[in-house]
Amino acid sequence: MLVLRLKTNIFVSSFSEMMEAGKTKNRYSTTDWKRVAILGKTMHEAEHHQHEVSGRSLGLAILLNTGITLAEATGGLISGSMALLSDAAHNLSDVLTLIISYFANRLSKREATEKQTFGFRRSEILAAFINSATLIIIAVVIIIEAVQRLLNPVTVSTGWVIWLALASIFVNGLSALFLRADSHLNMNMKSAYLHLFTDMLTSVAVLLGGLAIKYLNWYWADSILSIVIALYLLYMSWGLFRSSLRIMMQFTPEEIDVSRVVNEIEGIRGIKNTHHVHVWQINEHVLMFEAHIDLEEDIKVSDFETILKEVKLLLKQHGISHSTIQPEFSVDDDKQLIN
Repeated sequence: MLVLRLKTNIFVSSFSEMMEAGKTKNRYSTTDWKRVAILGKTMHEAEHHQHEVSGRSLGLAILLNTGITLAEATGGLISGSMALLSDAAHNLSDVLTLIISYFANRLSKREATEKQTFGFRRSEILAAFINSATLIIIAVVIIIEAVQRLLNPVTVSTGWVIWLALASIFVNGLSALFLRADSHLNMNMKSAYLHLFTDMLTSVAVLLGGLAIKYLNWYWADSILSIVIALYLLYMSWGLFRSSLRIMMQFTPEEIDVSRVVNEIEGIRGIKNTHHVHVWQINEHVLMFEAHIDLEEDIKVSDFETILKEVKLLLKQHGISHSTIQPEFSVDDDKQLIN
């Protein structure tokens, strides 16, 4: 992160110097443009390396959770514990979630082709959306089950509940630890991490409920703890669900102020108007921009390329890595900003 920040500062500094020079001279030297291009390429490579996620951790988590799911389902049937069967169901959802995340992670690394010009970069966003929606549904189901159990307490064999809950805490905690570092890199891994972390908390509730029932006869403890965890799960999942939905619907990224970007573009010498603007995301790291630009004069393509370089450098300052600009002169079309 420190290296990337330093490179960013150098890049912005180079851009500022060139913009200052542009006040007195319309064209920049080839050396200047090469220097900024090299820095931009280095930044892109650093960001790509930073966002790279390994699928090995997902594979290990899948194996561990498959084992604990089978163990809890068996224990729940033997002991008659609905808490264990419920936790086994939650672990099964974890396994399915991890499988979705694993394949989405593999797909996202495929190269773009003529049939898939953006590759499969959005596959991880789709996985995050599915996983976060599943988490919300699970939270609602947990609350319903917990309320029913409060109204109708059941007698269970607490020995099986306690030992298998301990095993589930260990497995889910270890699996969550595998994914913790990668969970900060993209939505897909974060959704998988949240599934595992929340299931670990659910197992803690099962354990505490089993202990409370065994030693204090507090049959309501398991249900109350489950409701608290479900509310926490709803709180954590909603932000991820909302963010992934915004990307899938191609909404403007929240960190982008379109009016400010357009005002800065129109401040570049030679540009009269900017319209037909669209800003969206392929995933949480790749921002796209397209616009039509009215030019003040009917200039040559080579002269426009100089203006285009300034526009692209400006967009990079806002984190926009890919842009498509359509130059126009005396074109009679709709000049609205968003069209």
